[in-house]
Amino acid sequence: MTTGKYLRWKDENGNAFRPVSLTGTELLNDRTLNKSTAFSYEERKMFQLDGLLPPRVQTFEHQLNRVYDGFKNASTDIEKYLFLRALQDRNETLFYALLSRHIEEMTPIIYTPTVGKACQEFSHRYQKARGLYVTQDNVSKMDEQAQHFSGKDIKIIVVTDSQGILGLGDQGVGGMGIPIGKLSLYTLGAGIHPAHCLPIALDVGTDNQDLLDDPMYLGIPRRRLRGAEYKAFIKEFVHQVKRTFPNAVLQWEDFSKSNAFDNLTDYEEFLPSFNDDIQGTGSVVLAGILGAVKIKQESLADQTYVVYGAGAGGVGVADQIYAGLLKEGCSHTAARDKIFILDSQGLVFDDRDGLDEYKKRYAKPRALAEGWPVAEPGKVSLTELINHHPVTVLLGTSGIGGAFQEEHVQKMMEYTKRPMVFPLSNPTANCEAVPGDIYQWSDGQAIVATGSPFDNVTYNGYDYRIGQGNNVFIFPGVGLAAIVSQTSKIPLDMFTTASYALAEQVSDADLQNGCVFPRISQLKDVSLHVASRILENMQATEANSALVGKDIEQELAAHIWEPVYLPYRRV
Repeated sequence: MTTGKYLRWKDENGNAFRPVSLTGTELLNDRTLNKSTAFSYEERKMFQLDGLLPPRVQTFEHQLNRVYDGFKNASTDIEKYLFLRALQDRNETLFYALLSRHIEEMTPIIYTPTVGKACQEFSHRYQKARGLYVTQDNVSKMDEQAQHFSGKDIKIIVVTDSQGILGLGDQGVGGMGIPIGKLSLYTLGAGIHPAHCLPIALDVGTDNQDLLDDPMYLGIPRRRLRGAEYKAFIKEFVHQVKRTFPNAVLQWEDFSKSNAFDNLTDYEEFLPSFNDDIQGTGSVVLAGILGAVKIKQESLADQTYVVYGAGAGGVGVADQIYAGLLKEGCSHTAARDKIFILDSQGLVFDDRDGLDEYKKRYAKPRALAEGWPVAEPGKVSLTELINHHPVTVLLGTSGIGGAFQEEHVQKMMEYTKRPMVFPLSNPTANCEAVPGDIYQWSDGQAIVATGSPFDNVTYNGYDYRIGQGNNVFIFPGVGLAAIVSQTSKIPLDMFTTASYALAEQVSDADLQNGCVFPRISQLKDVSLHVASRILENMQATEANSALVGKDIEQELAAHIWEPVYLPYRRV
């Protein structure tokens, strides 16, 4: 009996219940079924739990109060993370109910920025098994490993090879913290049942010398696979996923920039898959820009965009801005001309030797900078670009803390009264500028959004809420829409639709205050709105869609799980 089926069981009076076959300690050790001290007296008798729990039955509310006290009593963020992970491992219903009541407080703990430290300390703080660890030695046996899961029930997989974890780089097998955290957000935001979610870490070695030298390191202590050997491994993995989990959407997460683009390009037609670092990042940033141009009462085409940091996230941002410009009527050439990308060698020019393929579409002709005074021949820095070109939008995806300076913002204000400055890099220490400084440099006129969470900023008597351009506003809705629609491919258009849907969720009051993203506490509503808009678009434009003739709201409702205890019946 699949998870999906018994979530829809009703008794003779139409009341939901859940048939359960496990008893005793097996039931208590099943994290998706365990109610712990909330098992009723009747259920304790029925499922042979008498004597295995303290005698008094607690209500769900009492349990929530107890675990929240435990969370508050943890003295550091990493201890809070470990507390929540332990709760997730023993009682997922209680875990998600707790998160849903304290989203703004707990999201930065279960994901960025705290999850970065959890990945770094993974081997020293390992608690309990979750997900799959796939290696070169066992990848061909994934079907055997999958016997521990119900293949047709797995709807969403998040996989990483841990080479580009947040702004921290190669974390080896410790990168497993990222898929676990992302999938928690799928459940929290889009209501995808935990049993439908599978985190996977691809252990292809590590080039992090500290990990290789650490006797406690839990991964394979060898250098990373590269080249043809790596590509062969990925090919085998993807084919195993399609064969073993035929109904699953695959999300690539925190791969190196070159592998991120290669894997996406190689397999986006083979199975429904996407890369959140590329497409999700681009989508959420475009949504923020849409809000900002609404504040300015201008259009996307009125802006000139600089993306500082040309990795997977940066080029993904450029791609989504380009898609937005096309949607609003720009020609292909005009759209590309408005987007500038910079990497460690400065502005990307088209005559550079060995230029990465994925950067070529935004590379500029060398003649553009002819006559510009530059400090280093052949190289144009961020400062030099802003000094000589009318930049109105500055987006940071570099991971270089403090890269944005007062001179950049003040020069932008010569081109526009309301410059957009989005320092988006994670974690907080890698943010290109802190919001308080940007408001001071711009006399409160800049429109600011960040990738990491920041407290409100008070400047000149005004209280500014800092909108967080968090991918969590995008990927749960996209994943849910892909599952509901049974799509065979996740095109860029889905993310463009998601951008406009997210922008619709920002209140007029927030826009008037210069804030371009909703609150994290609105996550569930935002995710369902994003999914709904994507499905409506598919229904309207795809004649062969499985959605034809169906009620979108009902289709979504049938896939959404709520973290509440159902009565159990023994089978």
